[in-house]
Amino acid sequence: MIKVAVYDDNKNRREGLKMLIDESEDMACVGAYEDCTKVIQNLSNSETDVILMDIDMPNVNGIEGVKLIREHFPSVLVLMQTVFEDEDKIFASICAGANGYLLKKTSPEKVISAIHDVVEGDAPMTSSVAKKVLEMFQKQSSQNMQQFFDLSNREKEILSHLVKGMSYKMIADKCGISYNTVSTHIRKIYEKLHVHSATEAISKAISQRIV
Repeated sequence: MIKVAVYDDNKNRREGLKMLIDESEDMACVGAYEDCTKVIQNLSNSETDVILMDIDMPNVNGIEGVKLIREHFPSVLVLMQTVFEDEDKIFASICAGANGYLLKKTSPEKVISAIHDVVEGDAPMTSSVAKKVLEMFQKQSSQNMQQFFDLSNREKEILSHLVKGMSYKMIADKCGISYNTVSTHIRKIYEKLHVHSATEAISKAISQRIV
């Protein structure tokens, strides 16, 4: 059972997401909150696996919430919910350590799919958000010098697919290898890049012009 918490200051949306999660066979909503004021207390009192985090909330917003979660609960996965125009906030969320990004207009089916994806190790992003993220990092990359990370050709190929927003399953199909082999390659990529998540790997790949 995947335990999910929701942070959203819009009561109707918060309750709608809670209902959506509870109606899914393998998920349960363990908390629904209007902001991150008590995020440490909230997560201390529940075994949360995934958080659906709104970026814009009063008091303590989603970006500050992610920072607190990374500091105190590093294993909890965070999916940010945003609107297309929030470019700077998406970038700040990446830097804070979010695991994926969804537009608020994402369909209920795709929200559930994204939760499954992030649990499996993917970094789900709606295509328009992924495009904006890539554009932002490309602007940043012009100010950075490329480092040497000793990736193999296969690892570079897989990393390039990850940068394009492809899931582990899609990469496996594209490369003609198994899902487990993709996971093994990505673990090695993380080690060589000195990162701990797909979003960190993507940001470093772009900023350092690795692929």
